[in-house]
Amino acid sequence: MTQAKAESTVAAMVPLRRIGFVGLGVMGGAMCRNIIRRQRFERVLLLDQSTEAVDRVLAVGGRQAQNLAELAGDSDAIVLSLPDGAASVLIVEQLLPHLQQDQLIIDTSTIPVRVARELATRCAHAGAHYLDAPVARTRDAAEAGTLSVMVGGSLAGYERAQPLLSCIASDITFCGASGHGQVYKILNNMVLFQTVNALAEALAIGERAGVDTQQLFTAFTKGSADSFALRNHGMKALLPRQFPERAFSTLYARKDNACALELADELAIEARGARLIDEVFGAAIARGLGEHYFPSLVNLLL
Repeated sequence: MTQAKAESTVAAMVPLRRIGFVGLGVMGGAMCRNIIRRQRFERVLLLDQSTEAVDRVLAVGGRQAQNLAELAGDSDAIVLSLPDGAASVLIVEQLLPHLQQDQLIIDTSTIPVRVARELATRCAHAGAHYLDAPVARTRDAAEAGTLSVMVGGSLAGYERAQPLLSCIASDITFCGASGHGQVYKILNNMVLFQTVNALAEALAIGERAGVDTQQLFTAFTKGSADSFALRNHGMKALLPRQFPERAFSTLYARKDNACALELADELAIEARGARLIDEVFGAAIARGLGEHYFPSLVNLLL
């Protein structure tokens, strides 16, 4: 083993003490608050364009950074929770001049696999370690610290990040090489979207057929149609027609599905179901449902 590799291995074993967090939206804000509440780190430095978002986190602790340079200069690990690949690229590019040797960049955003791999390479050239670590489950799970995290990158980086990730998640999966966390996440969402669409169609058909739709979905829980999507998106959104804004919007859902379609195209897979749900999302957005919780697509049928 070379001296450089030995030093990197030793650095990977050093516990994280100082955390930086960029992006305090619905999911990011909840994750950051849980990191602070668990009190496993010396301090958490945070940054977001929204003063209100920052204030909601500062109410439980942490300290606001003035800029990315300050945040990078005083953090062992930097967590990103951003809306899309373009935002991840923008923030990482601004961080690159300030990254330190063996610093961890943990990107919980859902972005294209290609972009995650490019960012991992760029961070490696700066001496840092980029983990693509997108999160799954609901806003309530983010608040409770029971998200599912899927991690791609080096095993050493994953192991070093474990104490931090356990603050926000009850399930953490190491998926393999850089980009594989994104593969797991976007395929998870691809399946979810198509399942929710099937539930919406079943609800509309059942309602038109005159059956008790609450009882219909309850019967599903006892049969082969049972699923996380049914018990959460079906029972808690479709049945009561609860489609709030500032949840997982139709626009975000379509963005995530587009990541799956991009990967399918790269691998020459037709993915007809994913293309169909893209059309459904497009129709929902045209109906004015873009900012609403994505199960609102049922309104196309009722």
